[in-house]
Amino acid sequence: MPERILRAEKRVVRHSVIEIAQHWLLALSGFVLLFSGFGEMPMYKRYMITELPLMAWSGDFFVQLKIHYLAAMVFVSTAIFHVVYHGLMGDRGLLPKKGDVQASLKTMLSFIGIGQEPPAGKYLAEQRLAYAYMAIVIAVLIVTGLIKVARNLPGVYLSPSFLTVVTLTHVAATLLFLFGVLAHLAAFIFKINRPLLRAIFTGKADHDYIRHRHSLWYEELAAAETITVTPEKSAPTSQEQPDNQLPETTLEDRK
Repeated sequence: MPERILRAEKRVVRHSVIEIAQHWLLALSGFVLLFSGFGEMPMYKRYMITELPLMAWSGDFFVQLKIHYLAAMVFVSTAIFHVVYHGLMGDRGLLPKKGDVQASLKTMLSFIGIGQEPPAGKYLAEQRLAYAYMAIVIAVLIVTGLIKVARNLPGVYLSPSFLTVVTLTHVAATLLFLFGVLAHLAAFIFKINRPLLRAIFTGKADHDYIRHRHSLWYEELAAAETITVTPEKSAPTSQEQPDNQLPETTLEDRK
């Protein structure tokens, strides 16, 4: 479903089915990774999570480890697919641009009535900055996670000091990832961001919202619309005679 304006529905197609699937696979597998990762620590027994109905399994280290590995496979595969897919499609809309920090500050100040929000394209400046933040954090999580898995392979030896650094880095990246997820959800506390919730599920956003808040992108979509105009049939000129009309005769012609 390509990006376009649906005037009859008063909607704008913002995300394709593939993009929606990527988002939810990454989000759900990321949540499972967080839950299982903390579950590998003695947290759930300590805080009596295991005492809740149907949660006794959450205190089992080996169960959590298997869940963590399965979720990691989905998470890493989705992240790699995201990079390859958007790279091949030439989609650079979420990459940070010069001036994004300043534009993001202006946007946040506009929320409290100071100044006006600058015109935006498909993505806001703060969305591009958040994307860069999460991309770096996810990359660190993947690299450190793969190193932690590699240490269990036959013939692989990693020094204890190196493994300690890798583990601490992985934990720190996990906390930063959790912070990024919470910040992403907290963005919808502001009423102005809520119309984008619909697009996360359906891929479509409100027409008027996009036209006003993402005006630069809307102008691009409007300019790309193909308008077919059927020219009206022109009337015959004085020199042309219709096929069903005989030429007028004069008195001399009749003689």
